[in-house]
This record gives sequence, structure tokens and C-alpha cells, in this order.
Amino acid sequence: MKKKIGLIMAIMVIGMVLAACGKGNDTKGANSDNKAIKVTAQGQIATLDSALYSDVFSSDAIGQIVEGLYLVDDNNNAVLGLAEKAPEISKDKKVYTYKIKDAKWANGDKVTANDFVFAFRKVADPKTASPSSNETDVFKNGEDVRNGKKPVKDLGVKAIDDSTLQLTLEHPTPYLAKLLTGTPFLPQNEKFVKAQKGKYGTSSDTVLANGPFVIKKWNGTGNSWEFDKNKTYYAKDDIKLNKVSVQVIKDIGAGVNLYQTKAADYTGLAENYAKKYRKDKDYHETPKSLIGYLGFNFKRTNTGNVHLRKALSMGFDKEGYTDTILSDGSKPLNGYIPEGFAKDPKNNEDFRKENGDLVTYDVKKAKAEWKQAKKELGKNKLTIELLASDTESSKQTVEFLQGEWEKNLPGLTVKVKNVPLKNRLQLNSAGDYDVFFGTWTPDYGDPINFLDGYITNGGINFPKYSNKEYDKGVAELDTKLAADPEARWQKMLALEKQLVQKDAVFAPVYQGATAYLLNSRVKGVQIFPFGRTVSYRNAYVK
Repeated sequence: MKKKIGLIMAIMVIGMVLAACGKGNDTKGANSDNKAIKVTAQGQIATLDSALYSDVFSSDAIGQIVEGLYLVDDNNNAVLGLAEKAPEISKDKKVYTYKIKDAKWANGDKVTANDFVFAFRKVADPKTASPSSNETDVFKNGEDVRNGKKPVKDLGVKAIDDSTLQLTLEHPTPYLAKLLTGTPFLPQNEKFVKAQKGKYGTSSDTVLANGPFVIKKWNGTGNSWEFDKNKTYYAKDDIKLNKVSVQVIKDIGAGVNLYQTKAADYTGLAENYAKKYRKDKDYHETPKSLIGYLGFNFKRTNTGNVHLRKALSMGFDKEGYTDTILSDGSKPLNGYIPEGFAKDPKNNEDFRKENGDLVTYDVKKAKAEWKQAKKELGKNKLTIELLASDTESSKQTVEFLQGEWEKNLPGLTVKVKNVPLKNRLQLNSAGDYDVFFGTWTPDYGDPINFLDGYITNGGINFPKYSNKEYDKGVAELDTKLAADPEARWQKMLALEKQLVQKDAVFAPVYQGATAYLLNSRVKGVQIFPFGRTVSYRNAYVK
């Protein structure tokens, strides 16, 4: 099962936060209208095309307006969405047959099985260049299709009739329901998509919804938009909100000010704001499987050196960073798989605890690796560029790293480059960086969702890391080891060590948390520990 970038790299910690955008001292909260709320986001939408997204803001927006076979409930379990009932499963557990609910797109078209077939093929098609293409390896012929070795029609997805979808898997996949909650597996209306002539998802007028909301007033680059209740949604009576107004902000303090003046119901916190409000009665922390990390460009001479990568990985104070920069419940991360994400099927031990600390802050070892790197590179002084998005948290992060590295690794000069998230992702894809800072959130609760991102041509493999041994090991997780949970687990432990300790493909920095202030008048907003950040489907105003 292969993974995307997708949710990949996004922001620091908050995702989207509910807040008012207006002024005033309304004691009822951000909006006296009990059918509408105002929302802020810390980043722009890059695309509304579920086959092309690669950031959490886009994924969150798509998830408000398009529904797939499954939804995620309040306990983060997969529950039926557009699937009418649990699928029929073949004896070999490779063929799943779904019945589709009687549902409509916002233009009145019936949602059909072909909408899923079209969307899944689009993700797998190498012509699409989807960051999520290796997600479709779960289907029969998926890997060959995305690599151009077989035509897209050979992908193991089929419409038996308008209401019957058949998925044929490459191998048994016990976590299939969780996987199918992900954004790459949302349907698209083929006729509508083709009518956009390559511009699907580039504005609110070029995307079609079938979920609880439709999107309005987004021009493709703007900093504001609306989610309006979808009157054609099959469960429209369950949707309590008529409108969610969104405004992009990059300053946490703006949300705090709205909260202080009773103009915000729910606002995210980070850095000093989280520290300041930690004892407030409305303060909350929710652990997340989001990770912050540093990616190293294997194609550059300097960062292609493993000793330099290890020096950078160990050359900064993670605890100092989480305490002084984040202060929101986030904690240092010394491996790839975060704490609380997965447990050993044999002894129920947490993955992170069982595999231990793989790379920690250690100035002495960092200096030794730095010395070896300079020797191999034939240089006494090096200059590297550190790329990050231009959010407040990202700026503070790279400034912190710059100071730590230049202090602990004498002779190293770090140049900082901050750009909008969309541009940072473009530079990552183009390989135009030395080191980048980003965040990533998994889609479903299995460690392979992290590990398969770094196979050759993997979805989040910006470093362009390629190791045949690693690729083979990841492939075994869903083939010869699929029926042996403990052997599969042990292989995943070893693969993480190879990535982090042996090859230093990236440097883990922290495991995130969502800190926020919540007004009791807003109920039912779902904040997810992984996958999409937030859902307003069940939200209402008391």
C-alpha cells in the first residue's frame, strides 16, 4: 500500500480553526446566527482536485464538499458514507463489492459507481502525475498502471452497474475501509470534469460537490471562501449549518484577539499563545499523529552526504524547540512513526516505544559527523539553504534551526527561504532546495502509511531517496508478510531504522498536537488526529 504526499506536508499544527472574522463584543459568540459559523485557515487552498492535492488545506476543503464510500466518526473509525451497506467480500479477501446509496451531485446528476472508477483511474494514471498515485497500488495492477506498464483500464476497479462498484485488490488489505476514507479515494463526476477542459478544481465554479457542503466564492488563489449547505446531499437533514465562512490568516494572535473579544468561538493556539492560555478553562490539547520533519535533497552534493545529514539531524535541541517555539502540547520526535499511532499485534506495545529513540539531540555526535562530512566533501565551510513555508510558525522554526546549526556546527552557514506553502511544495517537487522543513499527517492507522512514502518515486519522497532493499521490504509488508502480523510488524520496525538511523533520509523534529480555545456554544466539530484536519459535517451552534 503506497502513500501520498498528501496530507503531507502542510502546516505546523493547527489546520483550520473556527473563528469569527468580524469585530464586536457579541456575548453569544462569533455569530448570533445559529446556522452559520466563521472559520479561519492558516493556509490557502492549492487545488480542489482530489487527484492532485498535496497539502492539508486542500484536503480539508475537498473533504467538506465531496464524500466517498466511508466517513470518519468521532472515534476515528471508518463508517459508511456513500456505501449503502458493508461490502460483500470474496473468500480470498481480494474482491470487495459495494452498493452505492441513492445520492446526487450538486448539479442533480446521480452518483454512480463509475464516478469512483473514473476518479480512481485518474489518480493511478501516470498522465495525471498525481502525488497520491501509489495509493492505488492496493488495487490489482495498481503499481503497473501508475508506472505505465499497463493501461488504466486494467486497474482493479469496475462498475458492475450504476449502483454497484467492485474493487479487486492486489492482496488482502485488512485496513481497506480506513484507507478508503482518504481524499484520493473520493469520487469525481466524469462528464463534469471533462467539461472543465483541464481546469477542474481550480475555482469554486470548476468543482462539483456531492457532500454536505458546496464551495462558493473561491477564485483559485483567494484568501476567502464559503461552504454552503448542499441542498442535494442525501443526508441534508443531518446538516445543521447553512454556512461556514472561511478566511485565511497567518497570525495566531488575530484569532486570539477574536476570542478575547468574544468574537471567536474556537481558535487555534501555538507558540507563546498556547503557553499563555494553558490554564484557561476553555483551553484544550488534542494529540495528533502529525509530524514535523526536515527533508534532505539527495541530488545536491552537500546534502547528498550522509554524514552531513546525520550532523543536521542531531545538531538541534528538539526539547528546546517544542518548549519555546510551539508550547502547545507538541513534543520531540526521535523516530518516524509517532507515539500513540500503532501497537504491536503480539504484545500491544506502542511502535515508538518499542523501536526507541533513533535520532536524538547530541552535539558531540553531531560535531563528529560534521567533521567527517567536511572531510569527504573537501570543504571547511559550507552554505546550505533551508526552505519552509511563510506561516508564522514555520518562520520561527527555521530561525531556530538556523541558530542551532550555526552554533553547534562551526563553519556552517544557513540561508533561510520562506515562501507560500503552494510554492514550497512546487520547489520540493522540482528538487529546488537543500533542506526543507515541513509537516505531514497520515491518512490511516497503519505504519505502512508512513513507510511507503519513501519508496523510489513514493508520494512524499521529495529527497529522491532510492534503495532497492528498502523498496523490497515495503513491498513485502503487503505481500508475503500480509498474513503474518508479527513478522510484518518486525519488518516495519527495521524499515524505520533504515530510513532514520542508517540512511538519514530525513530528520524527525516533533510530534504535533492541536491546542485551542473552545466556546461552549459550538458543538460537533470533528478534529482528526490524522488524515484530514477538520470536518464541519456534524457541527452545530447551541
